[in-house]
Amino acid sequence: MNNLLAVACGGAIGASLRYGASLLAVRLFGTGFPFGTLLVNSVGSFCMGALYAFTMAADVPPSVKALVGVGMLGALTTFSTFANESVLLMQQGEWGKATLNILLNVVVCLGMVMLGQQAISTNS
Repeated sequence: MNNLLAVACGGAIGASLRYGASLLAVRLFGTGFPFGTLLVNSVGSFCMGALYAFTMAADVPPSVKALVGVGMLGALTTFSTFANESVLLMQQGEWGKATLNILLNVVVCLGMVMLGQQAISTNS
């Protein structure tokens, strides 16, 4: 239960940071390009890499990993998890799996967005 609470608290922080970053990006750059998403994906990916390296070098309690990695970074951006998993596959020499992971996530998710949009717009 402690890990669940840690994830929930971290999620609240990450979601709030994502919202704030999106507002800041619109204020600074306007709405012509999704800079807010690029910002959270970039920062989140850096933080995920740093967190992973830190947890490999230090004894970090599972609740901290749940709070920061799953909760905060998960709510800030799931792209960071996708990026970290892809890099880990590459580092393990699993280039085929890494490429498949990247292609499937990009192609399938873009397709699912289109299907979701189509499902709603054809029923509206």
